[in-house]
Amino acid sequence: MRLNRSRGATALALVALLGGVGGCGLPRSGPNKAEIYKGSVLKEGDAFIVTVNSRVTRATAVMAAFGFSQGFQNAGVLPSDLIAPGDILALTIFENVKDDPLLGNSGQRVSALSELQVDGQGYIFVPYAGKIKAAGQTVDGLRQIVTKKLDTQTPDPQVQIARAPGDGSTVTMSGAVGGQGVYPIERSTRTLSAMLAKAGGVSIEPDIAIVRVTRGSHTGKVWLRDLYANPALDIALRPGDIVTVEPDNRFFVALGATGGQSRVPFENQTLSALEAIALVGGLNSATADPTGVFVLRNEPAAIANAVLGRKDLQGAQRMVYVLDLTQPTGLFEARDFLIRDGDTIYVTEAPYVQWQKTLSVITGTASTASSLSSTASGG
Repeated sequence: MRLNRSRGATALALVALLGGVGGCGLPRSGPNKAEIYKGSVLKEGDAFIVTVNSRVTRATAVMAAFGFSQGFQNAGVLPSDLIAPGDILALTIFENVKDDPLLGNSGQRVSALSELQVDGQGYIFVPYAGKIKAAGQTVDGLRQIVTKKLDTQTPDPQVQIARAPGDGSTVTMSGAVGGQGVYPIERSTRTLSAMLAKAGGVSIEPDIAIVRVTRGSHTGKVWLRDLYANPALDIALRPGDIVTVEPDNRFFVALGATGGQSRVPFENQTLSALEAIALVGGLNSATADPTGVFVLRNEPAAIANAVLGRKDLQGAQRMVYVLDLTQPTGLFEARDFLIRDGDTIYVTEAPYVQWQKTLSVITGTASTASSLSSTASGG
């Protein structure tokens, strides 16, 4: 009789202890599945909870579009000898006279005019030819203009012109390039890819490199990989262009029962949910619930309407996408579902984990009580 009473008392004590422990806040990595679902608009919450399938994947597969406008792409390659303000010109003039040449000393038929810099307005001054508009001319075009002007003053002049690119025909290379600086546009560096090579290439991983070109008030940018894959993106450069190579600054946040909880930068142009999970060490095999993988995102109204089959939503909407990796197509859906900048990936703990924690507290408490009881009895 006493034994039965003892067992009954023990059972009641365990029930009371379970209730007490359950009422306490045991440590955990975040909300469980039930708590997340309570935030649904169907339960007076403010988030739409959507199970990921192929239709949802297609509707949400929207990535930031990079590229150059037609203004950039239609700008043709500059002639390699086109003269610009700041260029340095050297003129050599041959006169067909023996005595009293126009430009040289008596008996000197060849005259050299070296280091003539094209001024900011694009002009140079040639004795007896006057002020000549050089900027915008090719070397051969300027030679013909100078020859025509001198021909009226000295018989059959012959003119040679050499050009050295100056600071008016340059491109600024900055950011993650091998050698930052100001580079002249030369025959071999008239396109974007050629100038990047001249500047030492990129100093970051090519998969995350973005190339931005600023021309006046206009800007365009492309992925480095796309630049080399698509010749149409290898635009012709213009004097004054600023080329900046910068890393992709997109990221996602991983929380919950994953291999690591952190803010994770993208490593490729596109990143699937499966790849994102792999980046943080996968699911925690001891605690993760593979049926409770959530992607939290503020979705633009257009995409939210497409996902939910509605037309009335306006403004950004809180969306929670659910991936169940235990389903026959679960891994395929996770492989195809794209992660976007600023997403949060949260993996819930398996239900048994909380029971395990509760039992651990109970057994620990019971062991401590037993130890104290033994000590008291021994005393």
